[in-house]
Amino acid sequence: MYFVIAISIIVFSVLTVTTRQILRSATYLLFVLFATALLYFQMDYEFLGAVQIAVYAGGIVVLFVFSILLTHQPGADAPALTSHRRWLGITAAVASLALCAYAVFSFDAFAGRLLAAMPELTIDKIGHFLLSTDKLGYLLPFEAVSVLLLACIIGGVVIARRR
Repeated sequence: MYFVIAISIIVFSVLTVTTRQILRSATYLLFVLFATALLYFQMDYEFLGAVQIAVYAGGIVVLFVFSILLTHQPGADAPALTSHRRWLGITAAVASLALCAYAVFSFDAFAGRLLAAMPELTIDKIGHFLLSTDKLGYLLPFEAVSVLLLACIIGGVVIARRR
């Protein structure tokens, strides 16, 4: 089951960035987020799977579709991208894939030392670290991203009203 989910994530991720119709791209992104939630459910992280569906698949994709419908003609195909830097992008993608493959296949060599040095983490501790205001807390960046998304929505409405 894991391989079916992983292959579907890979296929829909590639379709998300290669399709020319922007609403189809948002739909493929929705499928990627649902498949990621399935991975969470498979690992018995029901809360993370539910949050993945509610926040990302339910909220962020709806925000994307709302922004697309306000600022773009949804049925229009995007023009084909032509660039002399295409080979640079392909080279960077292959290098990133090689780096990820190296990290995955060499994990066994470092896993023992990494797990021995890592304290026992629970969902409660991770949530506290992410949303704390301590020195290493991530509450401020989390709120900054929410303000950025709000600014994007307001910008989309302003652009749509001018038309």
